[in-house]
Amino acid sequence: MTDQSQPTALDLPMADPLPPETQKYFDICVEKLGFVPNVLKANAFDIAKLNAFTAMYNDLMLADSGLSKLEREMIAVVVSAINRCFYCLVAHGAAVRQLSGDPQLGEMLVMNYRVAPLDARQRAMLDFAAKMTTASAEIEEADRQGLRDAGFSDRNIWDIANVAGFFNMSNRVASATAMVPNPEYHSQCR
Repeated sequence: MTDQSQPTALDLPMADPLPPETQKYFDICVEKLGFVPNVLKANAFDIAKLNAFTAMYNDLMLADSGLSKLEREMIAVVVSAINRCFYCLVAHGAAVRQLSGDPQLGEMLVMNYRVAPLDARQRAMLDFAAKMTTASAEIEEADRQGLRDAGFSDRNIWDIANVAGFFNMSNRVASATAMVPNPEYHSQCR
């Protein structure tokens, strides 16, 4: 673990001063969450990188989709559990707890999604995300057809793959830089 006062183990301080639009975004985080997530602070050494990260994250996790926000967070947690990404398990585990209103579901997904009481649609989605994380080269038409059979459109499959892909990338960056989750996440929605 890194020094809790730094978002990562790297000596990459945030831009100072932050551009006004970045400061406004951080102020909105404080207003809505009570803090600025460390993943944003970690990227703020380079505002162009921060903007690229937040644009992709916001598009995948918050934009209109056939996947609910909870389902997208469930994918984030399952991928992060397989990759053992401490930062994302803490942050997105809290989001699952909040969005589902079920602390036990959040814990089950963090530990082993296969023990969670999931419907067939959710199970198919998470099985696909898990396979994509552990053996993406082995995904074949039968895997995509399994998602279709569970009720997902081809657009939904695109979204599942992109959310899983984004978190596979983010997990690796967070782990490689020893990104520290904000302490506030640990007690949320328990």
